[in-house]
Amino acid sequence: MKWFTIATMSQLDLSHHFLIAMPAMDDSVFAKSLTYICEHNDQGALGIVVNRPISLTLRELFEQVKVPLESEELKSMPVLFGGPVQTDRGFVLHDPVGHWQSTLNINDKVGLTTSKDILEAVGGGQEPHHLLVTLGYAGWAQGQLEHELAQNAWLSVAASEHILFDLPAEERLPAAMALLGIDYATLSEEAGHA
Repeated sequence: MKWFTIATMSQLDLSHHFLIAMPAMDDSVFAKSLTYICEHNDQGALGIVVNRPISLTLRELFEQVKVPLESEELKSMPVLFGGPVQTDRGFVLHDPVGHWQSTLNINDKVGLTTSKDILEAVGGGQEPHHLLVTLGYAGWAQGQLEHELAQNAWLSVAASEHILFDLPAEERLPAAMALLGIDYATLSEEAGHA
């Protein structure tokens, strides 16, 4: 029976899904995290943690990369810890997808961009107006995420752009849990995945 579960999961595509860390997650990097999966295929998975603000604001980040930032609203937006891989590199999760030098199109609405041209556009008040900026990302090798799901390390649920772009970081995990009809505080360590 275990083989059937793993075989079924190997065909799973969790792109544009949230991963909710189970309470038993003892990895301090992912404990109580909400991760948005940007790409998931037979080679592995790439995601961005979307509920971990760091002490850096967009104003400070834009100053470091020498790009002017006009929007007063964006200046105080926190940069997020996106994951433990390439923590010195910026990633912009955004809606709409647009046309940038280096973008992974997650679906027809959401993209993940690593090129500086998106920062220059945002700095000048252009689209995208819905964005999250992170340092680093989360990565899984081939079969690793499927194994972790089989071990009940994560819950998964289809993602919502509203949760990503309209809610503050601290409200994203409870809102994602609400999509499953579950309160994180009462979640059992033995639950499966949806």
